[in-house]
Order: sequence, then C-alpha cells, then structure tokens
Amino acid sequence: MSALPRIQDDQSAPSLAPSDLDAPDSSRLDALWHSLRYSSVDQARRLGEALVERGLLTRHQLSQALALQARTPPHRTLGSVLVDNKILRPEQISHVMGEWLGLRFVDLHAIRPEAEALHLVPAEYSERESVLPLMVREGTLVVAVADPWDNKAILDELRFRTNLRVLPVAGVAGTLAPAIARAYLHTASAAPVSAQRSLQELTAELAQNDDLVVMNDIASASDSKSVLVQFVNRLIANAIKLRASDIHIETCAAPKPVKIRLRIDGDLSDYLELPGRHSLAIVSRLKIMADLDISEHRKPQDGKIDFARFGGDHVELRMVTVPTAHGLEDVVLRLLSGLKPMPLEGIDLSARNLAGLRAVMQKPYGLILICGPTGSGKTTTLHSVMRDLNTGKRKIWTAEDPVEITQEGLRQVQINARIGWTFAAAMRTFLRADPDVIMIGEMRDEETARIAIEASLTGHLVMSTLHTNSAAESITRLLEIGMDPFTFSDSLLAIAAQRLVRRLCTECRIRERLQSIELDYLADLHIKSGGGSGIDRRALIARWAETHGDPEGHLWRYRRQGCAKCDGTGYHGRLGLHELLVADERLRELIRRRAPALDIVALGQSTGMITLRQDGIEKMFAGLTDLSDVMAATNQ
Repeated sequence: MSALPRIQDDQSAPSLAPSDLDAPDSSRLDALWHSLRYSSVDQARRLGEALVERGLLTRHQLSQALALQARTPPHRTLGSVLVDNKILRPEQISHVMGEWLGLRFVDLHAIRPEAEALHLVPAEYSERESVLPLMVREGTLVVAVADPWDNKAILDELRFRTNLRVLPVAGVAGTLAPAIARAYLHTASAAPVSAQRSLQELTAELAQNDDLVVMNDIASASDSKSVLVQFVNRLIANAIKLRASDIHIETCAAPKPVKIRLRIDGDLSDYLELPGRHSLAIVSRLKIMADLDISEHRKPQDGKIDFARFGGDHVELRMVTVPTAHGLEDVVLRLLSGLKPMPLEGIDLSARNLAGLRAVMQKPYGLILICGPTGSGKTTTLHSVMRDLNTGKRKIWTAEDPVEITQEGLRQVQINARIGWTFAAAMRTFLRADPDVIMIGEMRDEETARIAIEASLTGHLVMSTLHTNSAAESITRLLEIGMDPFTFSDSLLAIAAQRLVRRLCTECRIRERLQSIELDYLADLHIKSGGGSGIDRRALIARWAETHGDPEGHLWRYRRQGCAKCDGTGYHGRLGLHELLVADERLRELIRRRAPALDIVALGQSTGMITLRQDGIEKMFAGLTDLSDVMAATNQ
C-alpha cells in the first residue's frame, strides 16, 4: 500500500502529558482524575476520526485506507488494514480504540499511588489479581488493570470490598507488575522498615522461623510482607550489587544447611547458609517468581524471573531447577539482563587480533567461528561483532538460546527445541528472509553446521560458536562430525578461541621485578604453547623488554593483594584471552587434506597467530592479570 505514507514518529503516548512527569505525585493524580472526568476523546463518532484527532493519520491517509478496506473481504476492520500495511502499529490502534471507547491508558512509571488507596486493597490481592489501586476521589476508587474488559469479576469484588464505585484505567504494557511491587514496598502496610533490613538480619529471622518448614500454604511464599519474600529479594539484590553472574542454591535435608554460593569474576564462593528445613520454602518462592510448577519436584524445570516485577532492578534471571536426593531440588539463577553489547575495542583483543577480526568482518560472505568452553565470553564477543556490523544497511538475523543480550536493529529469535524451533529450523527460515548477516548462537549438531556452511557459500556472512578448546581443534571437530572438507575450507574466514581470566585490581596490585630465571621460564612457556619451534628465546625476551619493559629494560610482573574495592580478593572484573586463526589458501589446503591440529597450529604460528597462553603472558606483563590465572585458563 505504497500510496499511504507511513507515520515515522510514535504519537501513541500515554494519557499523561510529558509536562506532568515533573509534577508532584498528587498533581499527576489530580491531572489523571480531571482527564477521566472531562475526557473528550470519545467525542469522535468513528475510530478513523479518533485516529485523525490524535494526529496518527491525516485525512488523506484515512480516505485511502477506507477505500482499501472497501475493496477487501467483508468484516475486515480499519485497524487491521492500517496494521497490515504498516501504517500504524497494533499498540497504537489499541490505545486509541481504548480511549475511543472511554478507556484511559496510564504509564504507571510516572505515578505513585496514594497510601489511602493502597490501604483499601491488600498487597497479596493486588499481586495475585494484577490490580493496582491509584487514588480515591469523590467516592470512586481508581484502579489500574492490565485489561479492563477482562476483569469484570475482579472489579465487582473490589466494589464489594471497598463499598466504593470502581473506575478502571489500563496500565501501559510492561508497567503494571513493577508498579505493584514498588507501590507496596513504599507503603506502610508493607512494613518498609523490614523491607530495608539487611540480608544478615533477614537470615537470622528466617532461621528462627518454623512456619515455613512445610510449604502447603503457598500464600506464605507469595505474601510480599513475609520474611521469606524479603529474604529472596534481598539475596538477589545483593548478588547484583556484588557483580555475581550466578546464584547457586544447594538444598539439603535437615539438619544439614542450605548452602547459597555466588559466582563472582568466575570464582564460586560460599555466601551464606540457612537451616535445611527451609529448603522447600526457598525453592517454592523462586518457582512462584519464575511462574514454574511448584508441585513438580521430580523433573527439572527452567524459566525466567523479571526482577523488576518484584520491586528490584531491571535485571532478568534465568532459573534452572535440578532434582536431587531425598526429593529436594537445587536452583541455579544466572543473571542475564543489564548486559549491553560492548564495543569491539572493549573486549581485550590485542591490536593484531582486533585488526585481523575487523578485516574478515568486512567480507560479504563466509563463516566466522568463536570457540571456547561454557562461560568463556563467546556470546559477548559475538554481540560485539554484531554491534560493529549493525549499521542499518544490513539485515541481521540471530538465533539464540537464550537471548542474553539485546540490540536495536537486530532481528533476534529465541530457540525453542520443544516445539521443533531448533537452530537448524531457524537457519532454514532465515535463508528465506533476505539476510545479509546470520548469527547462530551455537553449532550443536551436524545439520546446523552443514546449513551454516551452505549459507556462508551463498552470499551470507555467518557467525556462530563452538564448544572447543582452540581454533585448530575447531577445524578437526567439524570434520569429525561429517563436514565436507572442501566446502568447509571454502567457507571459512576465521576462527577465534577465547578464555576469561580474573582481572587484577588496579587499586592494590603489587609490582615485582622479574629475575632472569623467571624470564627464561616464561619464554619456554611461550614457545611451547606455540608448538615449540621457530622462536628464539633471547629474541623473545628482548621483544618483551622493548614492548613492556621500563626505561632501563627491566620487566615486571604483578600479583594480587586485596583491598576494599575488590572485597579483599585482589581481583576486580574479568579479562579476555584470545587467539585468532585467519584462513588463507595454505590453511584451506590443510583442511582439505584433513591435517592434524598440530600442523594447523604450526601454520598459524608461522603467519603470526598468538595462542591463548601467549596472549595471557603478554597481558600479564601489562599488569592486567597474573600468571596463575593464565595457566589455569589455558591448561593445554
């Protein structure tokens, strides 16, 4: 429908004007009440006129849309014509239609409900029924609900409970659940003093509480005022503050304690313990937060928790339950949200590796692989590359499981193997959707790898990950699972292997001068990690002195100490180690001959490839990490 120009800007704003957002809460509520009493939106006789009044359509566009509607099959609505032809989005139609029928949409992020209204409706009822009381005016209780047309029974019950007239408004999508959590966190009925208590205080009170030993009463695990709920919320909030990537809850039958451990900067350490009699209660509360089946203890379950729904930060947690002995379950929570794509310069690539990766990224087609074990930062690197490629001139499809990092401009797809929506199925669909770049979260099987290679040979730039230890091993692994060496060699552009090590805290690290015997040891490590040939030890140490040494040519190493900034660990954050193998005609010939990994490493070294351990040693000299972490991460 090219004759209808498309509206570019989003004029479907909530009912409150932007100027209202800076007003006090009472003024915002007064403005909302005034708009509810004196609304003129419903004066339009037809939906099309209401859209014109809101500035979403011109009269010329409306005339053209009505003419097109008249030529379509009967019963096709004006709204569907506008949406199908991408003139308006469905949410714009819904907002205007709601207001046209007398409904008001409200952005609940901009409003704090009155305490008087909150006292009329208990917190547990609001959470269970997804209804938020906003204010009481002239014998009328104004409440926010998700769908006013589907909540008649709830509204009738509120009229009976409060003996007031109930007037519903609709919360803008995504604002209702967080607003309910925030509102009752700050109202007196939810005991704000206890809500602000430390985790240690809540742990002590929970340890003395015997009411949660048997979780037959599910309400106690969902009551926002209970010690259990406050404890779980505070635990997650503290984990976020401590930069934890995972929370491990390891349950045991009494008298053994429940152990809670956090993974921070790659290290898993004990955090706190609770009496074992609370195992079921804690797991049940987390299942409620993730919308899982609390009655199922025999099978593993997985889900997600949007922490903002419960009054916390905008952080998403992926939750997995694992059945253990004695009918108990362990829980692992991985903190996902808040992750943003990092610039390519920010993922610790050496200058040579950065230039090499940037060069192959500019190729119009081919295959780029990122390899390493679980938790080595492969997804972060993929999205850093996507961030560079995401210029608006490319169509980029991604298939991920799960979608951990989101980017505007990418068309990101969540894999769901339970319904047959696998990586291979997504790849086949993408190839019919005119892509320039395809990102596959992981090559898990022969079918996915084969389709990816075929796609990279037919004009698409394809990126994916492999669970292999090195760049050379990635080649042998793909050949072992059945890839044709000729098509694979033709498609391959580059393979990057990586690991994560702990970054030394710059506030407290200690510098120590290296002695000759230590330099000889480091040089031997460097040479052996590259195959043991072609490098002169003296020349290598001289290069190090020139690159990393002080004005006198002395080389130094750094070791950890511990301070307040790093919580006494000596480490703060993580650092990437990389090796980049760029394909050329000599490498393609080795692939076609199915050469062993050692031959591939030797060829890479001859062309300037730096292995993971060599990259780690260079970063040790720069004071970014220490040798013990490099050795542990690059155990070859």
